[in-house]
Amino acid sequence: MQPTYSDDVEVYRGKIQEFITEHLPANWEGIGSLTGNAKAEFVGEWRKILGENHLLATMWPTEYGGPGLTVNENVIIAEEFTKAGLPTGGSNDGFGIGMVGNTLIEWGTEEQKKHHLPRILGGEDLWCQGYSEPGAGSDLANLGFRAELDGDEWVLNGQKIWTSSGHLANWIFVLGRTAPEHAKHQGITFFLCPMDQEGVEVRPIVNIAGHSHFNEVFFSNARVPKENVVGQVNGGWAVAMTLLGYERGFGATTTYFRYRAELDRLVEMAQQRGRTEEATIRQRLAWCHSKVEIMRWLGQQVLTSFLNGEPPGPKSSIGKLNWSEYHREVTELSLDILGADAMVVDGDDALAAGLGAADAGTPNTTSAWINSFLSARSGTIYAGTSQVQRNIIGERILGLPKEPRADEGPWNETPR
Repeated sequence: MQPTYSDDVEVYRGKIQEFITEHLPANWEGIGSLTGNAKAEFVGEWRKILGENHLLATMWPTEYGGPGLTVNENVIIAEEFTKAGLPTGGSNDGFGIGMVGNTLIEWGTEEQKKHHLPRILGGEDLWCQGYSEPGAGSDLANLGFRAELDGDEWVLNGQKIWTSSGHLANWIFVLGRTAPEHAKHQGITFFLCPMDQEGVEVRPIVNIAGHSHFNEVFFSNARVPKENVVGQVNGGWAVAMTLLGYERGFGATTTYFRYRAELDRLVEMAQQRGRTEEATIRQRLAWCHSKVEIMRWLGQQVLTSFLNGEPPGPKSSIGKLNWSEYHREVTELSLDILGADAMVVDGDDALAAGLGAADAGTPNTTSAWINSFLSARSGTIYAGTSQVQRNIIGERILGLPKEPRADEGPWNETPR
């Protein structure tokens, strides 16, 4: 399952390595070594450098402002940037470029592409995701968010929750129910909604680590023009699943590098504290090593499929389940290695980002590991809970019988 690269692709790898060396300071340790304003300033400057060198939105074709790179070249960029502890874009580009941008290229009208894609690339529009609701998190098709047509506009009412970066965004892609009489997966429409309007209220949620990355977003008669529907009215489920494929497939080939760097840092801390002399600690570290190597091969499997032209599909659930469950275990081990010191928060506050693993260059401080430990709890919930991922794997990959649903079956039929 190990993919091989042609000579010209390896030549391109050398060019990317030269680019990284040319544009980084000599003492670069990784994005995790920066904190506070220094980190935000670097990410902003780095995004500008990527834009000037046509290395933003690398999957986009040239007619939409991207460099039109091949799949192999995209993989090389992702691998080399990850090894160097570098982001592949700005702090919001996962939503703007990676999710809604890619989805618009596949589903959007030419008018939507010409308006939104340049603004995403230019950083004028920052996006967030309006999928989850208080009663429809894991069961996304059960959403109750309503949209009703009023002349040339859709009127939106309802609530979205766990909206990452909602307090920073000025646009949200949102799923709304436009035909309540239809079955759950039907009657859903995909909207592009401006947030800087009356009727949209954002309320930050402070999490267990003391950060406000997530938000609640309330819609009260917010309005969206008809031309902001992506795909067909009542056909938004297919659009939503396309976007989730990009979300869950994102980083599949680079996850290994991030978790390997994090585990190496944990082993170093265990050695410094003399904990590797304990059999139980050694056994748990060996288990972590095996799980990270599994990530490597899962990533290679996804990459092989990608190189064969296969789109992201249900197999991405295997990788998501693997890394999220692993990260909960490895961060618990980190606190066991710290022992009583874990009760004292000391050092820089380094919040685990992206796919859960702390960024390259993150220091071995109690603060960094405690934040990773706390953040790892959410990894088994966001982007699809572990329970949902297991159902997807069982039903859509292994072909097992579907799990009975509470809203299906003879017990829910109307008496005659």
